[in-house]
Amino acid sequence: MYAALLNKRIVLAVDEANLVRNNEKKLNYENYRCPQCHKKLILIISESKSAFFKHLAQCRSQYGEKEEHHNSKMLLKSAFTAAGFDAKVEVPLADGGIRADVLISEKLAIEVQCAPLSQREFIHRHNLYQQVKILDLWIVGKRHYLNKQLKETQLIFFRENKNWGTYYLEVNPQKQVLQLKYNIWQEPMTRNLVYQTKIFSLDECGINEFWHFKAKKKIFQLNKNDQKQYLWRQIHQKTNLGHKIASQLYELGMNIDDLPDKVFSQFRKPGEIDGVSKYLCNKKGPAPKLDADDL
Repeated sequence: MYAALLNKRIVLAVDEANLVRNNEKKLNYENYRCPQCHKKLILIISESKSAFFKHLAQCRSQYGEKEEHHNSKMLLKSAFTAAGFDAKVEVPLADGGIRADVLISEKLAIEVQCAPLSQREFIHRHNLYQQVKILDLWIVGKRHYLNKQLKETQLIFFRENKNWGTYYLEVNPQKQVLQLKYNIWQEPMTRNLVYQTKIFSLDECGINEFWHFKAKKKIFQLNKNDQKQYLWRQIHQKTNLGHKIASQLYELGMNIDDLPDKVFSQFRKPGEIDGVSKYLCNKKGPAPKLDADDL
């Protein structure tokens, strides 16, 4: 469909696409309607063929659904459609037990998470996807964006593959981009993270680039003295982490200077036990359970 109703007048897909490309409009922020049935349409911008409109009959913005979540779904749906996928939104699965935000194919679904999410609820939803043999790809909104320091609530959204290492996906509907943060590592003692970032536009070209992206991973540098000083401060301030490590050192008749350099000089995966606790636990037995403050 190459024409749509917008504010009671006919507009052409090619003209609307040019306005988007020139940054005079944001993709699918307009209320396009079908001239025949007056149902919702979305604009599909493709590099390989002319822009066109498509019905979005299955997309229903539920009462109370935040604008960020709704717009992110719309943008992802239109981008994957332009890239050649038969993407659908709000698709019920597992006998209605879950509703996929964007179903890309019979094997892949996207969950857009903008609101808070407990680990229990995440596991429940993830297990339902596994039951129907669909890979669930979680993409987070602004609330969950990854910054310099790790938050415990972010741990459920990390994924891993051979090409990208540990990675994390974010959507920005205002800038109309998908943000991939990859090769993610956590410092051995602190909450600090290091990672690389790649940004993809939410259109046909961006999705194709994302789908075939081959990472060139950096080797990050680490200052072991900074890590040791951090541990000294934790012990001096009697934090949970400092108290636990101080107790273990005392039981083993050790002090910080007795610890090998490797415990302060090797990055860990996000959320893993810190280097010192891991070393001490190997010397005395099973690892202790860490609190959120120990991450």
